[in-house]
Amino acid sequence: MAEEPGNRTTSRAGAPARAHSYLRPTRLLAEGERSKRHPSVLAEAEHRAASIQLRVADAITSFAGSMNFVYLHVALFAVWMLVFEQSPWPTLTLIVSLEAIFLSTFVMIGQNRQAAFQQVKADHDYTAQEQLLVENTDLTRAVHELTRQIHERVLTDGASAAREAGAAAQPTQGDPAIDSEI
Repeated sequence: MAEEPGNRTTSRAGAPARAHSYLRPTRLLAEGERSKRHPSVLAEAEHRAASIQLRVADAITSFAGSMNFVYLHVALFAVWMLVFEQSPWPTLTLIVSLEAIFLSTFVMIGQNRQAAFQQVKADHDYTAQEQLLVENTDLTRAVHELTRQIHERVLTDGASAAREAGAAAQPTQGDPAIDSEI
């Protein structure tokens, strides 16, 4: 699925897909691009797909957060007010109040679910960062040790080369060629 501006999605064939349908756990797990997903996202999707209760909550919140939900309610309220109810619409007020209670509950469920997901993702990211820190520290120590060994080797080789050069420059006692020149 390719993402376009405005959080609308299109399928690979170019046909419009349902907005945010890629967020539903069953659809998220069915997509072939699982390797591009964060491990915490996949774990949460598997957890949510395993429970019927969570799948129902996902379906309700997915629909309740769409424009189709708004359009349906506009049509239902218009029909109710014009056909079924006399003014001032007391039954409709009761129904809308009850629906608001349930929808606010679903909003809180969604917020709790998102907070739990963010905590799992943060824990995973923290663990990954800690692993990287340990690996980087080990690599830094290894580079330091190699640098120290190279430095010692350069100093040792330089000192022995200097000794050899100094020994070659100084005449030795008892050398017949040097004694005859003196």
